[in-house]
Parts: sequence; C-alpha cells; structure tokens
Amino acid sequence: MASITMTPTFGSSFQRASTRDSKKRSHALKRCCGVRAMRIEKPLEELYNVRVERKVSKERLEELGVSRWSVWKTGKCRLPWDWQVDQLVYVEEGEVRVVPEGSERYMQFLAGDLVLYPKWFEADLYFNGPYQERYSFRAYGDD
Repeated sequence: MASITMTPTFGSSFQRASTRDSKKRSHALKRCCGVRAMRIEKPLEELYNVRVERKVSKERLEELGVSRWSVWKTGKCRLPWDWQVDQLVYVEEGEVRVVPEGSERYMQFLAGDLVLYPKWFEADLYFNGPYQERYSFRAYGDD
C-alpha cells in the first residue's frame, strides 16, 4: 500500500498581493456578485402613521365636504405643533415641511394634498411662503 504525503509549498510560488490587485478583486467581486451595503429606510409617513393622498380629485373633496371645513393661513414661519386628535388637512396653497420630533428627516406636502395627521403626533412645521389649508378634526369612528 502506498501513501502520499503532500506538504504545502509556499516558498517561491507565494506572492503577496499588491493593494491595486486586491482593489481589483474586491471591485470584481462586488460587480459579479451584486454585493452592496444598503440602508433601507421606511418612509416617514409609514413610520408615523401619517396618511397622504396626492392630487385629490374634486369628487373626493366634495365627498368629504372640504368646502365646509375651517380655513387656516400663514406666511413664512416655523411652528412647533402637536395633534391632540386626528386631523384631516387639505392643502389649498403653498407647501409645508413636517419634521417629526426627534427626526432629521421631513415629509413635504403641497397644494392638492390631503393629509391625515394622527392623534399625539408631534412635529415642527416649516412654511417657506404663503400657505393655506382647510382642516377638520376627526372624532373616533369618522371615516
């Protein structure tokens, strides 16, 4: 019976890879295998349960009775706000950036958007110019 013994031969055949070669291999591995570090963040609307409908139709506005809601206007300013009840807002003019308390990110709502802010939501509101909205406070069970 014969046995084979193999010993590693690192001597002359072993070469240290250069930095350039290792960068090439790393790039090729990423390209070939699709390896990427990604940071996936949920939309703020989803995190804070703020619902928005964009470019609401006239039919939808009539269905909700938006023309009978109270009107609120402002100019350029920053306003800290907290919602004690659910509030439905239709943005008629301008835009607002809504920065939830403790966040560096913001939501932006424009004229034509219908936004439902949930009870106990706290945020800073930033208005960059003339702004007008119609709003309605929602009682439990209102849809």
